[in-house]
Amino acid sequence: MASTEENFPRGGIQKKPTEGKKPNLKLERDNLFDVHHEEQSQKRKRSQNDQRKQKKFKTDKTAAAKDNIVNIEPLTIEALCEGMLLLGCIKEVSDYELVISLPNGLTGFVPVTQISDAYSKMLTKEVAQGELLEDLHSLADMYSPGTLVRCIVTSVEKNADGRRSIKLSIDPKKVNKGLNTSALASGMLLSGFVSSVEDHGYLIDIGVNGTHAFLPHQKAQNYIKAINRGSDLKIGQNLSCVIVEVKNEGRVVCLSIDRSEVAASLATEQQNWTLSNLLPGLVVKARVQKVAPVGIKLNFLSSFTGIVDFIHTDPEKSMNYSPDQVVKACILSIHPTSKVVRLTLRQSFLHPGGSPNQLSSDRMGAVVEEATVKAFYKKFGAIFELDDGSLAFARLKHLSKTRKSLKPGAFKTGCKHKCRIIDYSLMDEMSIVSLKHQIIEARFLQYQDIHVGDVVQGKVFSLKPIGMQVKVADRIKGLVPSLHLSDVILKQPEKKFSIGDELKCRVLECNPAGKKLILTLKKNLVQSKLPVLSCYEDAKPGLITHGFVVCAREFGCIVKFYNDVKGLVPKNELSSEPVSCPDKVFHEGQVVKVMVLKCEPQQQRLLLTFRLLNNPTLDDKKECNPKKKQEVKYQIGEMVDVKVLKKKDNVLEVSILEDEGDVTALIPTVHLSDFVANCKLLWHCLQEGDVLPRVMCLSDKGEHIILSRKSAVISAVQDEQVVRCFSEIQPGMLLTGYVRNVMPFGVFVEFPFGVTGLAPKVSMSDKFVTDTKDHFVVGQTVIAKVMSIDEEKQRVLLNLKVSECSSGDSAAESLALLNQYFKELKEIRSLLRRRGESSMARGLCELVPGKELQLVLQDVKEDGSALFSGNCVTGLTVTATRYHLGDKSIVPGEKTKALVLHVDALTSKVYVSLREEVLKQRAKQRLTENSQHSAVVQHIAEEFAIVSLLETGQLAAIPIASHFNDTFRFDSEKLKVGQMISATLKVVKMNDHGVLLAVQGPAKKNVFVRVRNESETALEEMLTAVKHSLSLGDIVTGTVKSVKPTHVTVAIDDKLTGSIHASRILDDVPIGSFPTYTLKAGQKVTARVIGGRDVNTHRYLPITHPHFTRSIPELSIRPSEIEGEVTEMLKLKEDSTLKKLGLYNVGQTVTCFVKKYNVLKNWLEVEVTPDIRGRVPLLLLSLNTKVLKHPEKSFKNGQAISATVTGTDVTETNLCLSLTGVQSLAQDTITVGMVTKVTPHAGLTVALPGGKTGKVSVFHLSDMFTENPLSDFKLGKIVRCYILSNENGKIQLSLRQSRLNPKSNSKVEDVEITCINDVKKHQLVRGYVKSVTPSGVFFGLSTSVLGRILFQNVSPYFVQKHSLYEKYLPEGKLLTAKVLGVNGKGKHVELSLLPEDTGMPSILPESLGLPRYDAEEEKKEADDQEKLKMKTKQKRGNSEKEKEVKPKKRKICPADENDSGIEVYYREEEDDDEQEEDAAKKKSKIRKLGEAPRLQVSTAFTWDEDMDALNIPVLNQKEESSESEEEDDPQSKLKKQTKKEKEIEKQKKEKELCKLEAALMDPNRQPQSADDFDRLVLSSPNSSILWLQYMAFHLQATEIEKARAVAERALKTICFREEQEKLNVWVALLNLENMYGTEETLMKVFERAVQYNEPLKVFQHLCDIYANSEKYKQAEELYHTMLKRFRQEKSVWLKYASFLLKQGQIDATHRLLERALKALPTKEHVDVISRFAQLEFRFGDPDHAKALFESTLSSYPKRTDIWSIYMDIMIKHGSQKEVRDIFERVIHLSLAPKKMKFFFKRYLDYEKKFGTTETVLAVKRAALEYVETKSSLADT
Repeated sequence: MASTEENFPRGGIQKKPTEGKKPNLKLERDNLFDVHHEEQSQKRKRSQNDQRKQKKFKTDKTAAAKDNIVNIEPLTIEALCEGMLLLGCIKEVSDYELVISLPNGLTGFVPVTQISDAYSKMLTKEVAQGELLEDLHSLADMYSPGTLVRCIVTSVEKNADGRRSIKLSIDPKKVNKGLNTSALASGMLLSGFVSSVEDHGYLIDIGVNGTHAFLPHQKAQNYIKAINRGSDLKIGQNLSCVIVEVKNEGRVVCLSIDRSEVAASLATEQQNWTLSNLLPGLVVKARVQKVAPVGIKLNFLSSFTGIVDFIHTDPEKSMNYSPDQVVKACILSIHPTSKVVRLTLRQSFLHPGGSPNQLSSDRMGAVVEEATVKAFYKKFGAIFELDDGSLAFARLKHLSKTRKSLKPGAFKTGCKHKCRIIDYSLMDEMSIVSLKHQIIEARFLQYQDIHVGDVVQGKVFSLKPIGMQVKVADRIKGLVPSLHLSDVILKQPEKKFSIGDELKCRVLECNPAGKKLILTLKKNLVQSKLPVLSCYEDAKPGLITHGFVVCAREFGCIVKFYNDVKGLVPKNELSSEPVSCPDKVFHEGQVVKVMVLKCEPQQQRLLLTFRLLNNPTLDDKKECNPKKKQEVKYQIGEMVDVKVLKKKDNVLEVSILEDEGDVTALIPTVHLSDFVANCKLLWHCLQEGDVLPRVMCLSDKGEHIILSRKSAVISAVQDEQVVRCFSEIQPGMLLTGYVRNVMPFGVFVEFPFGVTGLAPKVSMSDKFVTDTKDHFVVGQTVIAKVMSIDEEKQRVLLNLKVSECSSGDSAAESLALLNQYFKELKEIRSLLRRRGESSMARGLCELVPGKELQLVLQDVKEDGSALFSGNCVTGLTVTATRYHLGDKSIVPGEKTKALVLHVDALTSKVYVSLREEVLKQRAKQRLTENSQHSAVVQHIAEEFAIVSLLETGQLAAIPIASHFNDTFRFDSEKLKVGQMISATLKVVKMNDHGVLLAVQGPAKKNVFVRVRNESETALEEMLTAVKHSLSLGDIVTGTVKSVKPTHVTVAIDDKLTGSIHASRILDDVPIGSFPTYTLKAGQKVTARVIGGRDVNTHRYLPITHPHFTRSIPELSIRPSEIEGEVTEMLKLKEDSTLKKLGLYNVGQTVTCFVKKYNVLKNWLEVEVTPDIRGRVPLLLLSLNTKVLKHPEKSFKNGQAISATVTGTDVTETNLCLSLTGVQSLAQDTITVGMVTKVTPHAGLTVALPGGKTGKVSVFHLSDMFTENPLSDFKLGKIVRCYILSNENGKIQLSLRQSRLNPKSNSKVEDVEITCINDVKKHQLVRGYVKSVTPSGVFFGLSTSVLGRILFQNVSPYFVQKHSLYEKYLPEGKLLTAKVLGVNGKGKHVELSLLPEDTGMPSILPESLGLPRYDAEEEKKEADDQEKLKMKTKQKRGNSEKEKEVKPKKRKICPADENDSGIEVYYREEEDDDEQEEDAAKKKSKIRKLGEAPRLQVSTAFTWDEDMDALNIPVLNQKEESSESEEEDDPQSKLKKQTKKEKEIEKQKKEKELCKLEAALMDPNRQPQSADDFDRLVLSSPNSSILWLQYMAFHLQATEIEKARAVAERALKTICFREEQEKLNVWVALLNLENMYGTEETLMKVFERAVQYNEPLKVFQHLCDIYANSEKYKQAEELYHTMLKRFRQEKSVWLKYASFLLKQGQIDATHRLLERALKALPTKEHVDVISRFAQLEFRFGDPDHAKALFESTLSSYPKRTDIWSIYMDIMIKHGSQKEVRDIFERVIHLSLAPKKMKFFFKRYLDYEKKFGTTETVLAVKRAALEYVETKSSLADT
């Protein structure tokens, strides 16, 4: 205490201990960062008597004067005024305002325009533009209830109902208006708003003009994760921010919203707060000044006074506060004029960023039977304790019915009362209760108490255009919309209602969150006794209830119920009679009674009906019972027989026969058949009373059962090829269904059991879809493939493409369709036969295709078709088209014979033919199944076509569609009457329909017609069919008409034109020539007919073909063909193309002619002969990549080329050819390929000739590795490849030039590494990073060889975060590495990237500032190791020898800069991860930390106890080997241990365990693990040296967090009396943060250290730490702070002087001395000057130091201590002359004899040491003289 007193003199001479000192010191200790400028200047002036008074500023004196004036009472609305600052808590958030809970149960409102400037601007912009802005978020998105906000009162107004309303603003410009740029300081807690979002953070508006505030992303991350649920901050969002840094005099500030930083923020004197800029929400340290019954008066920030009312004291402490007690408090409000500051001591507010406790929702409105009075305040109210232990407050007016009836005696502490919770004040953390009887008994207290359907009483409050406002209860208002004011719409409601009228209403909607209540006054709804329908889940089929019509349209009515539940009454359910215009029958607002038919709650779909029976109560049961039975009886998929009751539009009404006709059902027309044609026909043919057998129940939803007769759907259900619910659907399923709807964007398909899917337009057809309606019709049967499912939305996407949905056997599928069609047709015929009454119906049954009729021609129409009549066709229309009249020219009335082709029963039309080829009788041939025939199309019906076989003239039916989904044909694809086709017979017996069944032949086995070639199109344009008499082999002469690349047209005569193919011009065609260009236009040629080409199909026709006479002749002018025979050619021409292609063998060489290069398909189209085409794929065109890049330039149309046959294509209509021979793709051959895929960091996929693919690794792209090896390869690039291997269909390729051109001798930078043997130790290799894993970096050297780089070999720097490695070592990075070792057996390569190994720069740049390891090998003898106590002995296996390993000293980093501050020697044992390398190679490393003179700890650390001793003490070499070796050596497995061996092994294990136990018990044993340290610190918890060793142990493993944790443990564990021990740990922690942490973490530790220790010591230690780590700037700043704070401390000035002199700042030191002398008391001056002078001698200017001493001694000549110091220093630094001069001066001073004796003795000693005998005698003489003079003086 003495030293303190000296350093802080109180004035006067005498030191008098006083009582007032202790709290004073305590305050000083608490307010660590306060700067006492004024205070110290006042201290000197103060007299001794003032010591007991509290220190005060001027403002404090005024505050003291107010002490008696300020009343400690709760805040009331009357006390609020404009400009008052308050801390509030968001209670509710609506679209246009925030409801804020204020202290003392008050509530305020923040309009949306008072949020912030940025938000208001965006609102204005949105309103101006009239469209929603993306950046503008609603208040609910940005604010959540429970958030604390700073507000300013903008106004206090009276509402319409007489209540006062508090309007607030949270705009920072208003809240922070007291702040300016100069007032901003680091550590301040401010509120701000996000004004814009930038790349690296957010601009925050803190409302201070001229200041730009920035919030970096990293400072916002933990807030975003925790509070914002991961979403970015939004413009307008309110934030509590801490100022981290102030730049440019406050013009730029850096902020943080990190939760921990905000929570730890504390307002201090250092931040220079004043009463004009003090803000609510600041947490301060305060001292209790006065405790009153109604509250507490506090002092805070050393000069301000504040009050805490009884509501805001800490409930746990109640009022147990004592004067001078130091507490933490939070500012609640500041009055702008009276400057009264209110504070709270409640815990929730003492950590900024937190939120107060909330009340559970179920407690609101609860009635508490017994609430105990805790305290009663006669002016304010009472505090109660509720049944759950929580506190509640009742205002005075709520304690009794009236003020007069209040009896204070009833509210003594402990009295019990019944009350009701009416509100909750978040800012007071108290419920607000009322004891009023009418409130306790009230039915509705808040919106949550009101339920939909409740009948409520209300009073008319106001009338508005939208409706009428009704007051239901206090604070609860509802709206009756205009529609609901009456059963009819009122035009003038004000005539019926007036304000104050009592009404009975019913609740339609109630939304407590939005405080929205919608009521109705419709009598029928208010008085309805029927159930209330308020959610879709309640809408069960059969429920009858009341609703009101909201819309009536042509489709029906929409009816609304409670809670906005809506349903549809379809048109057919409006009435039992049809309603044509629903909008005329029903009006909006009409109350109706409805019954629920069907409800789908998830989709919010509700189907209703108005068709109720007269007595719903009785009939409802009758109606529902059979329905329930029915539901049970008819499951989907059940087969029933039905009888037709009624035919309606598009539907048949039927009765089910099993139920004696009681149950009616419907069969939609589209469900009568799978075929659209048969659906119409059946509906037409059926009559009432007809029975339809075997019909399936499709659905039983709603009112009617729906049945289906679609055989495909029925068989799918019976074969279980269906899905019963959405969850069963799997992608790839094929399902049978029917089209439900056709929309412009696609087709909706429904399946049995009600699952529906959509086939989008793109997936509807293999052909291009222009209009969806051209492809499908509603009700059509389809087979759909499931593409994808969306489980959330329960949507299914389907594919209807035939290519996806067919089985692939189109012939079988199309025949099955045809069979089914005729089967149904047969049923229809039998139905018509049963009719019997109509002759027409009977006539239709008799007529079948193939029947000959005698007819009479009636009429010939304009289009050439004819109408006939006859006895057998009475009442029917018989017609023959112009084509079917043949060549006959008949006149009306003439009889003729005709053959029936088709009978259409729907239109009663009969189509006949008079053509000879059909009528001609031929000898019947025996036809066989699957035989192919040529046939002519005679008639085309909707589902099939009738053809006549050429050979026999018999009629056959062929299907038009090959599949259910095959519905659309382009005009060019449609069959035409008279067209020749190939047909394959499938049914050879004549059936009831008179036709055979066939399918189209192989040339057209699918419906897609072959795309015509260009030449054919060109021919079609020029050549027209002219009838000719030419036959095969005829010689003709003609003139060349035109010359094309692959053919020449020849005019044979005026009308007839022929064609000569390029292959038919020369016998020997020179390769590369253009044969057609040898002929010129106009040239005469003699040619021979070798074939004919059909005009329509352009196919070559055999000579026997009936149309040959109408074909285009194909000619040849080849000499060999003109002279030779044509018999062979004749045979050839008669065969099909298929057989012709078969004549070519694989490998055969052919000459062909270039047609064109197809760019889309990437192949060259060629023609071999007139009727044989070929294709050459791109990769088979050449081995030269230049040719392949631009094939269209290399091959000219018409050019002759030689090609090799490789096969035929898939459609078997073209030859597959190759210009490079047949590719074998054998190993070690070179080929060409095309890049089809680029896989990053892996390589390429290349398409090879013959449809194969190969892979190229990144290591085989080039002979020199590059940084981005794949950047040169784009899709489609042509490359030459070397085949490395071709095994199991997997082809590995190389693009290295050394492989492709081995003779080029180009330099190979990166040699191929094929196996691990190619890698040698110490070799430098290049490769690519594969991955970064916890065990190291994996590095690819080739496709098969992978190396590993341990982290210590990656970089010479320590790295804590592995993400740094991932950043600087991304996958695919090219690096050079050195091979450290190769393990052939394990196939492991160990590599290094260290600069000293590779000669390359370090991977991690120096700029990162990471700590370095500088490893030095210490090659010393064993005795040195003894000194270091660092012997490492290791045992492995059976080895008896103990190998001594040289320790390796390692510095963690350069000595001072990043020093941990704890000097420790320790040992680290490195062990290989996989224990594959030899155990003896283990290295021991030492790290030495720091050279500064501080706490020395010498200890040895090892990672753990010798693991070998524990785990594998008795493993011999064999057992230690890896698993793979064990597998290789089966012998070792078989050897079993003998009993003796087992015994020896057991004994060995016992010995090892004994050794281990003994080692652990050894008292001298050094701790080697965390557990060891834990044991030690338990035994000596107050020893800081142990704790520091423990920290050092973690630091050497770079486990910084663990070291921090140890330090924190130490601080908690060490006894509070051991101040020095604690300080040691604090200093170590400061060192640690300085070295490994950030400036922020260091400052946090420093601030804590200052709070818990003597501040001066902590400051001094931190200055030393800064100086030692060369952080001079920070050190200087800290010294400046110390000089302000500890200006009376001499040591601070001296320490700073020493620091400046060490820096060489001599002038600054001189200035500092002047400042020191001004600041320090006079009595200290001499000492200070002397010390400065000493420092100058040591570090600065000796001459200046001498001058200082001289001037001091001249002023104070009797200060012997100064003389003594001066002498000592001069003896050390000065010359002998100077020293003697000083001694001479001293011995002639008039001092006390005792002191003179001392100086003489010093002088004598000096001379004895440095002088001569004479000088010694001279001193003695001088001493004698002095004694004599003294004695003589004494005598006198």
